[in-house]
Amino acid sequence: MVRFYEAPIGKKAMMAVTGILLFGYVVAHLLGNLQIFLANPDQINLYAAFLHNPSNAALLWIARPVLLAAVVLHIIASVQLWNLKRAARPLAYVKKNDASATYASRTMMWSGPIVAVFVIFHVLHLTVGAVLPLEEIGPDAPNVRANVIAGFQNYWISAFYIIAMVLLCMHLYHGLWSMFQSLGFSHPRYTPALRKAAAIFAILIAIGNCSIPVAVMTGLLIQ
Repeated sequence: MVRFYEAPIGKKAMMAVTGILLFGYVVAHLLGNLQIFLANPDQINLYAAFLHNPSNAALLWIARPVLLAAVVLHIIASVQLWNLKRAARPLAYVKKNDASATYASRTMMWSGPIVAVFVIFHVLHLTVGAVLPLEEIGPDAPNVRANVIAGFQNYWISAFYIIAMVLLCMHLYHGLWSMFQSLGFSHPRYTPALRKAAAIFAILIAIGNCSIPVAVMTGLLIQ
């Protein structure tokens, strides 16, 4: 296993496996957040209370270290791959031809860190309460609806969120279809369809995430 990981294909496989875990979390997180649009205005708070219920603490504390490990391993593998690429060609091409490369693939190395910075800010904002004070309905029951709306009424926070979601969209697009290549699912007949499906998924996730701050700023979501 160590020898496999030392090869570039091993690092790509690590990025693919951890990417699957992180993609699953992104989808689950989005589905939870979209409950803010349901007819029952208390639904998202009921969902948050369920997650913070002490009886569910074991599952929550299992998920957190798994996700954190996936993030760390994903970053380490990406940095090591980048270093291997630089070591293989220390001198850049005189004229670089990126005709076959997408803009998303060319920006993977900096879109990822920016999204990581956003995740830290997002946790400080809506989990820790270090950016704005957070309201609570009761013990282990945060007032998520009020906190989200109050946060996104700040245009700077909303703008940062939307920019981060656009970068996440590009990161997901390239990461999803290249993940299949890393795991060996690559064929001239299927690759175009996989790339199209990756683009659709990434765009839908970006639209879903951006819809919340946009709805707050336009007055469609109110407390």
